[in-house]
Amino acid sequence: MKRAGFTTISLPVLLLLPQLVIIAVFFYWPTVVAIHSSFYLQDPFGFGSTFVGLENYADLLSSREYRKIAWFTVVFSGLVTFFSLAIALVLAVKADKVLRGAKTYRTLLMWVYAVAPPVAGFIAVIMFNQSWGPLTEFFGLFGHRFMVGVNFNDTAFSMVLASVWKQVPVNFIFFLSGLQSIPRSVREAALIDNRSASGRFWDVTFPLLAPTGFFLLIINITYSLFDTFGIVDTVVKGEPGNNPMTLVYKVYVDGFRGNDLGGSSAQSVILMVLVLALTIFQFRLIERRIHYT
Repeated sequence: MKRAGFTTISLPVLLLLPQLVIIAVFFYWPTVVAIHSSFYLQDPFGFGSTFVGLENYADLLSSREYRKIAWFTVVFSGLVTFFSLAIALVLAVKADKVLRGAKTYRTLLMWVYAVAPPVAGFIAVIMFNQSWGPLTEFFGLFGHRFMVGVNFNDTAFSMVLASVWKQVPVNFIFFLSGLQSIPRSVREAALIDNRSASGRFWDVTFPLLAPTGFFLLIINITYSLFDTFGIVDTVVKGEPGNNPMTLVYKVYVDGFRGNDLGGSSAQSVILMVLVLALTIFQFRLIERRIHYT
């Protein structure tokens, strides 16, 4: 069997050049600029900057508000990731057993994936409208009046609900593909060894879905940290106040609303370091427990 190759190095470099330029322009250059700006106190009117060293980082780490937002981001990301994966897995298992109307069932579940995050946030605002929102009226039956944009916990709940609803379809697609890739012979052997459906799932099906689950874990954590920006921005209506917000939205509020470019750059660098550490942890420790077949 012959292996394809290049006689000169110029052609592969030329083919890689567009992608390398995109990475350099949209990743490395902004990263360098953010790190540089984090050591300066920027004039909000653009008349200059003053070198302050690590003062921006010290102010952030000593800020009670920033620590509160960081903790909320951890809780928010954990809830969104867990429920998005759990609900999608249950739906995928049920869809895998559907024989009649399977395509219609799957199509209806995947439609939500086409909804943009700001639209998902807007739907949450409508559903939790204080005057006539359907979900507000539903929870009112139990004696709780939802006040999204006013009450911290109510606003956080609507953010999590909209974020989970938005992410479930893509998880469902991957889980369903993973389930359908399991050989029929393996399922029949598991049926002989274990008559319990739940036992077969946890002993056979779930371990075989581990590679798919690990991939989706990374995707969902990234989604909850960054791609929920549109949902958060729509729900808090551009007036964060005492409402919950994530670290990414905090960067936007301080940088574009407060014109604190140095502080927002320091926040970006801290967030980048945290994501890098989380990525290393995932691939160094968690992936070792994943067995690819």
